[in-house]
Amino acid sequence: MAPNDKYLDFEKPIVDLTRRIEDLEEFASKKDIDYSDEVARLRSQLAETTRNIFGNLTAWQKVQLARHPQRPVMSDYINLFVQDFMELFGDRLYRDDPAIVCGLGRIDDEKVMIIGHQKGRGPREQALHNYGSPHPEGYRKAQHKMKQAEKFGLPVISFIDTPGAFPGVGAEERGIAMSIAVMLEEMSGMRAPIICVVIGEGGSGGALGIGVGDRLLMMEYAYYSVILPEGCSAILWKDPGKKAEASEALKLTAQNLLDQGIVDEIIPEPLGGAHRNYKESGQNVKDAILRNLAELKSMSIEELMKKRYAKLRKIGAFLEGGNPIE
Repeated sequence: MAPNDKYLDFEKPIVDLTRRIEDLEEFASKKDIDYSDEVARLRSQLAETTRNIFGNLTAWQKVQLARHPQRPVMSDYINLFVQDFMELFGDRLYRDDPAIVCGLGRIDDEKVMIIGHQKGRGPREQALHNYGSPHPEGYRKAQHKMKQAEKFGLPVISFIDTPGAFPGVGAEERGIAMSIAVMLEEMSGMRAPIICVVIGEGGSGGALGIGVGDRLLMMEYAYYSVILPEGCSAILWKDPGKKAEASEALKLTAQNLLDQGIVDEIIPEPLGGAHRNYKESGQNVKDAILRNLAELKSMSIEELMKKRYAKLRKIGAFLEGGNPIE
């Protein structure tokens, strides 16, 4: 892909070097001049610059990467490593919600049910998918498809990428809170393996609604938070401009959540972020899914349920009067 179309402020040195390399290679080709030594020097400089920038990212910069306009979305990962994908529609009650996509497919030899937030690519597609913000019917659709997976003994792979559930009046009238609560109950008791992967944004209950499972994997520059940094900033500081401070306070990065025991594994991203190399990103996600799925499938359903229960019980430990409470 072309990495230079859109970029974040802190990516500018990387983009400038990339353009210099491209321009020099084009000039050398047209004039038939050997600039290989200079190109090699610039490439080495580019790699060093990228490592320096991405080795010192702030929490807010990682949030920006999770929202990068060129970051791979759910449909990209399906195209990269899911074979024979067949989308399933509708919640059998109200309508289909394009913000959540469900379907059957294969990852190598593993038959799976896939559910996930779909943001879309470009203004028209993003509007169609409501920017990945589901209505109640999206969660009801996911619930129905997961019950089908349970019936036929299929693992569920959940891709999380949403700024949050849609907060509109219609969604409230149709029971968005209830639909998410039901999903939490259903996923916690589902008798089949569930792997959840945070590929971009993990915003509040909208993300948690399809985020209960046996393994929670998270891409290196994704985030997962109880509230968006902008919302937290407006509440705590009465100033939406404090989003960088809010990002640090929320402990929303993959490393933060791994340290807290919320996330089970961080999926590495290519140097410069997932948007720099779709193929490598897809391979990393695929490898992590298959490795964890093999481990989960080696357990009996009873053992799987027991471990899932223990995992959920451990979340949210705190101190009260000096004694740990769970």
